Amino acid sequence: MQTTVSELPGSRVRVEVEVPAADVDRSVERAAEALAHEMKVPGFRKGKAPASLAVQRLGYGTVLQEAIQEALPEWYERALLDSGIAPIGDPGVEIVSAPEAEGESLVFKFEIGVRPEAKLGEYKGLEVGRREPEAQTEIVDREIERMREAFAKLEPVERPAAVGDALLIDFEGLVDGKAFEGGAATDYLLELGGNQLIEGFEEQLSGASAGESRQVEVSFPPDYPAEQLAGADAVFGVEVKEVREKVLPDLDDDFASDASEFDTLEELRADVGARLSKALDERVEQDFRIAAVDAAAEAATVPLPEDLATARAMERWGRVERQLAARGMSPDAYLQMKGKTREEIIEESRPDAERELKRESVLAAIAEAEGIEVSEEELLEALAHTAEHEDTTPEKLLERLRESGREAMISEDIRFRKAIDLVVEAAKPIPVEQAEAREKIWTPEKEREEKGSLWTPGDDS
Repeated sequence: MQTTVSELPGSRVRVEVEVPAADVDRSVERAAEALAHEMKVPGFRKGKAPASLAVQRLGYGTVLQEAIQEALPEWYERALLDSGIAPIGDPGVEIVSAPEAEGESLVFKFEIGVRPEAKLGEYKGLEVGRREPEAQTEIVDREIERMREAFAKLEPVERPAAVGDALLIDFEGLVDGKAFEGGAATDYLLELGGNQLIEGFEEQLSGASAGESRQVEVSFPPDYPAEQLAGADAVFGVEVKEVREKVLPDLDDDFASDASEFDTLEELRADVGARLSKALDERVEQDFRIAAVDAAAEAATVPLPEDLATARAMERWGRVERQLAARGMSPDAYLQMKGKTREEIIEESRPDAERELKRESVLAAIAEAEGIEVSEEELLEALAHTAEHEDTTPEKLLERLRESGREAMISEDIRFRKAIDLVVEAAKPIPVEQAEAREKIWTPEKEREEKGSLWTPGDDS
């Protein structure tokens, strides 16, 4: 496959791709076989007609269109890998020339946004805010308290319910005098103050006693996920069967042995402290790494067209959609729960999309400026975990990636990580408060940014 890349204004490129005749013929053959499989042809059982008969009956052009529809996504992906561009957004694809018979190549082209090229500023020796971990005693106390909550017991009491108590209730709700799906439950355990049910429900049960009946009136919010209930007024009949008080276990060695593998509270606290300390140190380090890259991005000049940021924001939403699908949740249900439209979510993510693009552009520029390369050993090390998961060796996995042209994607990830290491190792940590104070200091450059001054090629002022 031959690709030709032409740069366009606004961080866009045009890529022209020639698909070899052999690849086109294979795709046409597959399409013809699939069409023949569905054809009813006298003298042949269904699914047994030869592929050549599909071409004969339907015409080469019809079969070719089917082949293009099936193969174009694969050809497009191969073109991206061959051209080495970093695409952003969806392409506009156009067939330039299509074969009229077997043995001819096909040419298509597409335009797409690409990662903008950064003009680097300072990226070594930057002063970067680094926060100190929280006081050890406080976070250990909070975690131990959370564990106590998890081992709390609920014991029936003969008194009116208060916040923190749990009520064992039966309830049934009516809207316009009619029951609705999900509006009734038996032996439902409701924690007062836990915000488990619709706003206003729990508050109206405060002070209730066992054996008492109450009528609870609430209004469903306009953005309630169940459309038939959104904005509706409901009346719930509630029977309080028990009031239960939460009783926390004593903070002693017995609790430690029940809640963990340790025999004493002192051992438990030491273990919790060690684990939390490790997690906090890792979080502080990760935050510092991100802040260092952001500082390098702030010092650089990155031309960022508006449509490019929008395209990246749409890509981010696409990732969310795939994650939701993996959890069995539809994007529409998620949007209803958030009370927002797809367009609003995408617009809200634009600032994050812009930061993402700036970081990537600056890291790519640093890797290029520093001549950062990736060794065979580094590639194999990066693939070790995936190889183990796929029950193969890093060497065999790397060979597969090279055959498919995907080695470059792994290499770029490693180059970026090494560029981050370079920036972070050269950075000078300062207190976060000092870094934040500097952000508030007026400079001519910040005034221009606030007034919306745009960078243009050749503008060094």
